[in-house]
Amino acid sequence: MGKLEGKIALVTGGNSGIGLATAKQFVNEGAYVFITGRREPELAVAAKEIGRNVTGVQGDVSNLGDLDRLFAQIKREKGKLDIVFANAGAAKFAPLGKITEEHYDSLFNSNVKGVLFTVQKALPLMPDGASVILNASVVASKGFPDWSVYSATKGAVRSFARTWTTDLKDRRIRVNAVSPGYTDTPPWHSIEGAEQVMKNISTSIPLGRFGTPEEVAKAVVFLASDDSSYVTGAELFVDGGFAQV
Repeated sequence: MGKLEGKIALVTGGNSGIGLATAKQFVNEGAYVFITGRREPELAVAAKEIGRNVTGVQGDVSNLGDLDRLFAQIKREKGKLDIVFANAGAAKFAPLGKITEEHYDSLFNSNVKGVLFTVQKALPLMPDGASVILNASVVASKGFPDWSVYSATKGAVRSFARTWTTDLKDRRIRVNAVSPGYTDTPPWHSIEGAEQVMKNISTSIPLGRFGTPEEVAKAVVFLASDDSSYVTGAELFVDGGFAQV
């Protein structure tokens, strides 16, 4: 018996990186998983890689029509939703003085609006005692130049975990945030001089390296399962000590 045996889970942004690694871990622990992504070809590849107990649903979490279609399909096919990992989001950077309205809107639409309406629209399908995990970030606790809008969106996500814990306490739905630090995901390898950049950054991390998506996924499984039955409203850092010391 896996830790999530018989559970129905949703992972938004489940087509790569942390989302894909988490979907795999959920399935390995006995769950059936719905994954979303904006790009159908990548979503199909991810579903094939997971291999079993998975359905890919194309859509953008900032588009409420796409969310309605997603939850209608989950209701029709499975009738309930025990776990939501609101993982989908974007990262873009601009220094104060050069922030555009488009930059602001794109980040808040995906990282804040998308998280809010993903969880709100999931609630009618969620039984009492269900688990919600939000993907925040260490940037909500750190002050990096050029990252102000992105960091603000993740600060909002961290706040959601607190306020929704109190909103949902009568239903015993636990809401927690996982806050990854520097994690070895595909976008890092698309930048110029990626290997050297990652090596330089690693010197500032107490454990001396980037984390892996699988390490973050294991933390999400903990928050999704009964292993964390007395944990709610919390922020679990998976950052190699970067924001801690």
